[in-house]
Amino acid sequence: MAAVEVHSPAPHVTQITLNRPDRLNALDAGMVRDLSAALREVAADRDCRVVVLTGAGRGFCAGLDLTGYDAADGEAGDADDGGAAGGAGAPDPVAILARQREIAQLAHQLHSLPQPVIAAVNGAAAGGGLALVLASDVRVCVPSAVFAVSFIRAGYSACDIGVSWLLPRVVGAGRAHELMLTGRRCSSEEAHRIGLVTEVHEPDRLLEAALEKAAEIMLNPPFSVELTKQGMWLALETPSFATAVELENRQQVVTALTRDRAEATAAFLEKRAPRYEGR
Repeated sequence: MAAVEVHSPAPHVTQITLNRPDRLNALDAGMVRDLSAALREVAADRDCRVVVLTGAGRGFCAGLDLTGYDAADGEAGDADDGGAAGGAGAPDPVAILARQREIAQLAHQLHSLPQPVIAAVNGAAAGGGLALVLASDVRVCVPSAVFAVSFIRAGYSACDIGVSWLLPRVVGAGRAHELMLTGRRCSSEEAHRIGLVTEVHEPDRLLEAALEKAAEIMLNPPFSVELTKQGMWLALETPSFATAVELENRQQVVTALTRDRAEATAAFLEKRAPRYEGR
């Protein structure tokens, strides 16, 4: 059984499903590698315009598999060294850092995809699972979904896989700091109230709602969506208002010169559906 399943549920939409339901889709070495490979393929797929990320079974992703991250490679982790080195002897900090970077790269990949990512959170999203949710661009969930930073409850820093940067920007610093310092569970109701998710749907409607949101995004030209994703996240990193406006100015000029911009204008004036070329 593949740890990560990829298919297209609708034209121009790629669905990536974390597929270790018996472990609540906890991240082991194999899943991290497979998800990273899937994200590289999606990034290069110009036919794909929106990505939907979800989990199989009753969980989205329970975080790092603490029972043996490297077990699939025959290197069951040692609980005292974080599971990176395995076997006898002192922990290898170089190997531990390499593994840490491999896991954290997933958040980088989601964040830098040219396509927007909709996280359809079908259950618990904890630790690394929460990081994947936060690195997505739009977040929807089911009523039973719960969110938790979790790293701190396992004895690690709560600052991991980009959460210390992403969570304050999604829900605000005050709420983020409280969630990170306590590691407590956040319900779907609270998540909706604080802006962690934008919509809550019953389980049988979750993926349908995600596809509806994808269709709404695809009403807009692909290149305009790509630049908007890039620009909206860069604006959160830019301390200067003038700098952000200058980036916007350049995006406006570039998109104004595309064929799809002309088609969007024509479709609007003619009251018809646009036919985009991605040019």
